[in-house]
Amino acid sequence: MKPLTTTLGVLAMAAALTACGERPQELGGAARHDEAPYAGVGKSQYQQPGWKVGDKASWEQQLKARGQYGMNEYSRATQ
Repeated sequence: MKPLTTTLGVLAMAAALTACGERPQELGGAARHDEAPYAGVGKSQYQQPGWKVGDKASWEQQLKARGQYGMNEYSRATQ
């Protein structure tokens, strides 16, 4: 009875310790490098008028305009 209890205890401890390990969280496959955000995805029906694909200056101008007028809750809130 004692060897069986010892064996079960060792197995229970081994099972508990395997739950403490962490598997590596790496992406598999080929590495994909992202493009610059102003590079765009091509012509789209959702594209903001006035923005030219690949033009960094127009991208920054659109972000500035969005921050000031469209997406700024402080400027849109009524007082």
